Amino acid sequence: MPQFTAAEIAERLDGQVLGDPHVVLTGFAPADTAQPGDLTFAENAEFLARATAGAASAILTSLEIESSKTRIFVRNARLACARVLPLFFPEPTFAPGLHPTAVVDSAARIAPTAHVGPHCVIGPDVQIGAGTVIEAGTVLGAGCRIGEDSRLFPNVTLYPRTQVGNRVRIHAGAVIGADGYAYVFEGGAHQKIPQVGHVILHDDVEVGANVTIDRGALGATVVGRGSKLDNLVHLGHNVVVGEHCLLVAQVGIAGSTRVGNYVTLAGQVGIADHLRIGDRVVVGAQSGVMHSIPDGEKWLGAPARSAAQMKRQFVALAQLPGLLRRLAELERRVAAGAPSPSVTDH
Repeated sequence: MPQFTAAEIAERLDGQVLGDPHVVLTGFAPADTAQPGDLTFAENAEFLARATAGAASAILTSLEIESSKTRIFVRNARLACARVLPLFFPEPTFAPGLHPTAVVDSAARIAPTAHVGPHCVIGPDVQIGAGTVIEAGTVLGAGCRIGEDSRLFPNVTLYPRTQVGNRVRIHAGAVIGADGYAYVFEGGAHQKIPQVGHVILHDDVEVGANVTIDRGALGATVVGRGSKLDNLVHLGHNVVVGEHCLLVAQVGIAGSTRVGNYVTLAGQVGIADHLRIGDRVVVGAQSGVMHSIPDGEKWLGAPARSAAQMKRQFVALAQLPGLLRRLAELERRVAAGAPSPSVTDH
């Protein structure tokens, strides 16, 4: 069991202990379920009150508020939480080498420190870098390239020639490099347009469970460095996602759209094909984007418009029932021959 003193935790986080620096911490838990020996965190006054009333032995916080418990004071409690969690919940380690049930082509090149798990299939000319983990049931098609210290969780499928950078995480069930959705109508039927491109995932990308990323029709579908794709995201062929973007669950981007850097697409956003989404754009949940968006704007709604415009429409929509009642009253008075009400008559 991991064990640290409050002082040791503070040193790792560049924080300051307020209280007993020698208190021993053996776990990390939410305030409501924490037990003696646990560290918890509080990023607002309500959380701090609950943490103080709970059984946790110490509190990780950025609030300058008094508490009867030992506190580890840091500049950003959420960031500190992300840094301290691996101390108490380290990721599993995987022994280097190939599992006996793995099927590995003789032309594959796998670093000695990489791990290939049970029932994996590694195709010809695949390259796997040092420290990378390929978990059970994963299939890597011919010519795939995977960098160093990446991790592919169980049952991931990479179609041929997929390129994966360093420190990339691809969660279970993801399919990278399947055919793009492209057909031409001729002779009363939809004729398939062959998809001969590939997919590139740059360094530090994370791909959620059951994500699907189609390969390019001719060139590449690309996800830029540091971008994070939540579960059930879909990228169409030749989509380019920039660096450090956040694509939340069930986002769908149609083919050949280009997304800039530091873009946030909230849950269930849909984006039409061949659009340009600028840098640092934010699109609200369940929005349907049918037009390109300039840099730095916030859009929402279906069809999506600028947030300021859509908020005015939402306010107007909320007033609509009252306006309809007033209109019905006016129509009733006109039909009855009554004088119209004054502008102040309600």
